[in-house]
Amino acid sequence: MTTAGIRFEGVSHGFDENPVLRGIDLQLTERRIGIVGANGSGKSTLARMINGLVTPERGTVTVNGLDVKRQAKLVRREVGFIFTNPDNQIVMPTVQEDVAFTLRRRGLDAAEIAARTAEALDRFGLTALADRPAHRLSGGQKQLLALAAVLVAGPSIVVADEPTTLLDARNTRLITGLLVSLTQQVIVVTHDLEVLDGFDRVIVIDEGRVVADDLPPVALAAYLSLLA
Repeated sequence: MTTAGIRFEGVSHGFDENPVLRGIDLQLTERRIGIVGANGSGKSTLARMINGLVTPERGTVTVNGLDVKRQAKLVRREVGFIFTNPDNQIVMPTVQEDVAFTLRRRGLDAAEIAARTAEALDRFGLTALADRPAHRLSGGQKQLLALAAVLVAGPSIVVADEPTTLLDARNTRLITGLLVSLTQQVIVVTHDLEVLDGFDRVIVIDEGRVVADDLPPVALAAYLSLLA
């Protein structure tokens, strides 16, 4: 059996005795995967299990053969996570310091940290903002910073939990375009169905279960029928 990719095997989970996920079995290997569902459906919990932010009560989640419950530190080197609100992951005073913070935790030397930080700032158009207070950026700039701070570490998988919810139309297009252009496997939880144009696969979660799992047109048609 191959260890590549993300596997959910018999995964169930709840909060305060309320079931959130029920018997999830999935293998995620496609390059672009969308996850959709109504509020409270369990989709964000499922996404957070991929990098160990939530661990399953029953069943197992593995990432490239690593168990998220037993090997969380190694899993987080493989999986970068983008939150809905970038303020939740900005931890340092300035833009440059926030990007460099990820690398300092890896124990890299100062020269490599400086070079990789400068490259990430340039890649995401943040060089001119390097010394700007991070929390004074616009919403779109903050989400760019969040992406830069995650991707500077070189994860093989990027999970984004509703990354465009707080953005205007222009910044939604910008962030979506950047996510789609990444070489990493990208998994996006979203209510904005246009974000999923061109994706390889869409999974629909309803009341903690997978109720559709197909190419985007088929899965999204099933999702819209649920909403109706």
